[in-house]
Amino acid sequence: MASMLMCFLIFFGATLAAGFSDTQPKPVPGLSYTFYKSTCPELEWIIRTYLKKEFKKDIGLAAGLLRLHFHDCFVQGCDASVLLDGSASGPSEQDAPPNLTLRPAAFKAINDLRALIDKMCGVVVSCADVVAVAARDSVALTGGPHYKVPLGRRDGLTFATVNVTLADLPPPTSNVSFLINTLNKINLTVADLVTLSGGHTIGLAHCTSFTNRLYPTQDTNMDKTFAKNLKLTCPAANTTNSTVNDIRTPNTFDNKYYVNLVNKEGLFTSDQGLFSDFRTKALVALFASNKILFFEHFALSMVKMGQISVLTGSQGEIRTNCSARNSGSGLWSVVEDLLEQLLEFPCRPQSCTHWIPIHQVKSSSSSNLEHALHLSRFG
Repeated sequence: MASMLMCFLIFFGATLAAGFSDTQPKPVPGLSYTFYKSTCPELEWIIRTYLKKEFKKDIGLAAGLLRLHFHDCFVQGCDASVLLDGSASGPSEQDAPPNLTLRPAAFKAINDLRALIDKMCGVVVSCADVVAVAARDSVALTGGPHYKVPLGRRDGLTFATVNVTLADLPPPTSNVSFLINTLNKINLTVADLVTLSGGHTIGLAHCTSFTNRLYPTQDTNMDKTFAKNLKLTCPAANTTNSTVNDIRTPNTFDNKYYVNLVNKEGLFTSDQGLFSDFRTKALVALFASNKILFFEHFALSMVKMGQISVLTGSQGEIRTNCSARNSGSGLWSVVEDLLEQLLEFPCRPQSCTHWIPIHQVKSSSSSNLEHALHLSRFG
């Protein structure tokens, strides 16, 4: 039986590896690997330099930024809506229970990066792109793969309701069938599920996320020694303590998460279930024995996830403050004020370089807004 399983794993691994190439995944329309080549060529250097410094002070920030990207993309796409504060229209995504444990330091880091990037390049980079690159660097700087990130996302104008956020973020008590169905709704596969779950190789977990496996009785799918040690940290079901996700290498991005699952040392029901379900077990075992293959898959799945329902082109906006929508209706409010001031003065035909009725400008795409600034010149 063991030899049959080994043969299957070798075949399965070869099949997966055959799907890889040295080329990057093709970006969705509107995104590009060179999007800021002319407008902000220093972007990735700015983000990496800042994070290197911050991780020396708090390595836990890496997991916080990676989780922030996940929670953003799973709810109405990768549009930085998770960064928006609540408003008179209602509570924000941050107020939904799954997001209450997002690290405040991660939000601060994005705002700090926003300020640094704006100082170097102007307001040309979206908050959604900052989150995506910061997540990639959080992986790479803790030992994981460095992969290219397609850029060009725009920031969303609205945040999801608490109920929508709850529906889109599967809880740690989820079984594999529920996880598969949830990810299928956003076009992620079973392989993506197993691969992206590997992000739990860094970071912390709150006791209340897994004490259902300890109390009132211990989950039989959990190693007894592992459970005994967890009870020292989490002496009651409602304790507010936390522990590391990965007991082997908690601050290193590697494949030890899968080794934990093979040894029944996964924390969440949603984690350990991956090694119990026939649809996911083989890939868990393969990643546990092959870090390089896991890294290759993780890079591809992260790029795929990072392009879920992205806003591009004239959609959304580029926020000047990542936690709040731009005042008025985005960039148009600034342009409209200027145009109305210009139109208060008579324009002599011989001194006007061009004329477009204001109602036509309002109906045009944002790509015409810069042109609209130069509608009239006065002699």
